[in-house]
Amino acid sequence: MNNSENWIVYEGSKGPGTGRHVVFISGDEEYRSEEALPLLAKILAVHHGFRCTVLFAIDRETGEINPEEQTNIPGLHHLETADMMVLFTRFRELPDDQMKYIVNYTNAGKPVIGLRTATHAFSYSRNLQSPYAKYSFNSEAFDGGYGRQVLGETWINHHGHHGKESTRGIIEAEMRDHPILRGVEDVWGPTDVYGTTTLTGDPQVLLHGQVLVGMDPSDPPKPDTDTMPLAWIKRYTGEQGATSRVFCSTMGASVDLESEGLRRLLVNACYWCMGLEHEIPDKSQVDYVDKFDPTFFGFGTFQKGMRPSDFSL
Repeated sequence: MNNSENWIVYEGSKGPGTGRHVVFISGDEEYRSEEALPLLAKILAVHHGFRCTVLFAIDRETGEINPEEQTNIPGLHHLETADMMVLFTRFRELPDDQMKYIVNYTNAGKPVIGLRTATHAFSYSRNLQSPYAKYSFNSEAFDGGYGRQVLGETWINHHGHHGKESTRGIIEAEMRDHPILRGVEDVWGPTDVYGTTTLTGDPQVLLHGQVLVGMDPSDPPKPDTDTMPLAWIKRYTGEQGATSRVFCSTMGASVDLESEGLRRLLVNACYWCMGLEHEIPDKSQVDYVDKFDPTFFGFGTFQKGMRPSDFSL
């Protein structure tokens, strides 16, 4: 493992991911991406052989992880050597010298995964003259910004009652044999279903989000409530004419990842995005690498005083 003060790197062991580099970008105020992404990175490194770098929103004054710091994610230059980007940010407005790495990576046609709030990953209000302001979630010039254009959707609404109605993942029958769904069963999470409109980029929906009446996986579906796309794949062609494989899910909070089915879905998605679908086994290894005790979602619930090194193996 290789650390710096601002990010953490898990060196891959043996596996299909040997020689490939995945960069995870955390930075949201509510769903504890700073806990979720190190978990996924450890699984991909230890069980599958990928080299995984996890970036965080870092407080410039203290050097601590601070998800409420919207303008600083050090280490984005690692995207220059990345084979895969996993994005889990919310309403960030990064300085141009940081944002350029995300945009350049995406335009190069490399694979992208977006989780939960990545549909509204960026929000510009401080520097509207930035060449990257069009990636704002509410952009009119670049309809829906990075979320809608690259991932397929921007922020719409909470389709379920936030904090009171959970989500059951229902597999799309026509996609049951897709490699990403290999071995995926029983996807459930306490976060609510996000609303969507018409997804962009000719998407294929893998799972639909069903609203449950409560916060227990045994709760019944909410009557007379439509499902919404929960996980889908699509393509995105950037400004250089290169086309990326894209996977997006509106689940992904740290507590959602207690679901083995969801962890397997996301691991398989990484394989597919990088063109390694032939390496996906019947049941991907997604066991925890070390203790995982996620913080329940909510504003102001992040663990203060944390540094990247606290996620060491």
